[in-house]
Amino acid sequence: MQKFHRVALVTAICLGTFMASLDISIVNVALPTLLSSLNTTMSGLQWVVDAYALCLSALILSSGPLGDRFGRKRIWLCGVALFTAGSLLCALSTSLEGLLAGRIIQGIAGAAVIPGALSLLAHAFPDEQQRVRVIGIWSSVNALSLVVGPILGGVLVHTAGWPSIFMINIPIGIVALVLGAIGLKESAHPDHAALDPIGQILSILWLGALTFGLISAGDQGWQSPEARWSLLAALVTFLLFIAVERKVSRPLLPLHLFRQSNFAGYNLASAVLGFSSYSSVFFVSLFLQQAQGWSPLETGWRMAPEFIAMALAATSFGRLTARFSVNALAIAGYGLIGVGLLLLAQLQAESAYLHTALFLALLGIGMGLGMPATSALVMRSVPAQRSGMASATMNAVRQTGMTVGIALLGTLMSLHAEQSLNAQLSSQNILHASSIARSAIAEHTFTAGVPQLVELTHAAVASGFSIAMLWAGVVSLAMTLWLGVMLHPRFQLTQESAALSRK
Repeated sequence: MQKFHRVALVTAICLGTFMASLDISIVNVALPTLLSSLNTTMSGLQWVVDAYALCLSALILSSGPLGDRFGRKRIWLCGVALFTAGSLLCALSTSLEGLLAGRIIQGIAGAAVIPGALSLLAHAFPDEQQRVRVIGIWSSVNALSLVVGPILGGVLVHTAGWPSIFMINIPIGIVALVLGAIGLKESAHPDHAALDPIGQILSILWLGALTFGLISAGDQGWQSPEARWSLLAALVTFLLFIAVERKVSRPLLPLHLFRQSNFAGYNLASAVLGFSSYSSVFFVSLFLQQAQGWSPLETGWRMAPEFIAMALAATSFGRLTARFSVNALAIAGYGLIGVGLLLLAQLQAESAYLHTALFLALLGIGMGLGMPATSALVMRSVPAQRSGMASATMNAVRQTGMTVGIALLGTLMSLHAEQSLNAQLSSQNILHASSIARSAIAEHTFTAGVPQLVELTHAAVASGFSIAMLWAGVVSLAMTLWLGVMLHPRFQLTQESAALSRK
């Protein structure tokens, strides 16, 4: 009976993680289909991804304290149930507003499901050997969800329509709920719960205002009142958030840990990982469909090399550490990410797929090395008793980086593509070139009477994609250089001496 309960527990945790992680990658393949089905714009597509990512990043730090206060099992089960309900709302939506409401619910629920998994497994398996084994299984399922996501998404959109990418979560969620109710044991430490409601509200407000401002800039221009006032509101609420976190006894964000240069630097690397590589999935999907004209099904298969390479590199990370240091693997990972992104920036609408596959595989290897290396570096920079808080912070920072990356790089992509198409149409003396370019890029609608508009739009989207990948690559290479400095033995020795002097 005990064995059955443990199998039920591990299966439930893996299914919950698979469902929440799958939703990060599976949605990207359906984006161009959503563009036409929901009659939305490029900014609407950004919100489809960022509504989920924003809620996940803003609330992930509260998951641990809520579990401590109300029970880890209770919070996790509520998260799975809420995620399943949010998925049903997404699948039944007939408008962008309804879909975004479902995505917000999914993001709130994901903040309880994803980080809560490790805590539940750690409490259920106190024996270190057993714990390492089940965490390995959990990590493999997590990697599998990223590999399967684009392929499964392409198949589902092609055969059953875009709502099916959300409907698939419902049976998974129900099974996870049943098995979790059977196998999970309740645990709580209410005396150690560090709830910070004011900090939580301010974190949502500043990140939401920043995302809204960046996306508005792509939709209406940097000088628009919506963009300027939103970015100003983001700055003000961020400063208020920092002020609150400095004064509250148990802060949402552990600012004292950021006084350590290693911890701050490695979390900056985590933010760059989200900003550059995680957000690139959004842009690669748009490039393959809107610049090269592939269907969702074909796009899913063509994105597979990145995730297969990432899974292979991540699963080989442990063996590689026997031959190379974590420092060297971190630098190599970020360097490969930067190079892969810069190579992707060279792609054109007519580029051969072989080049795309090779560049995506290179990016995937870099991600497969960079993710576990960053986690190891962050965990190494804090005492063991701070590991839970450090892990949650690292994940929140990475998700925040992805949220900002999609908003900012998406704005750069759409603005550059629109300007490029406008210039091409104007050079051919086509009337209303500006409005035609805006409709073609933002809404992906083509105007009759301009036979070459489809080809010109494909080229313009490819040009915008190149700009987004160029900046993502530059940021990753800059982080590679910074890690090279941070991880140099002389720099590390200086930091250790400074820490000892403070003591």
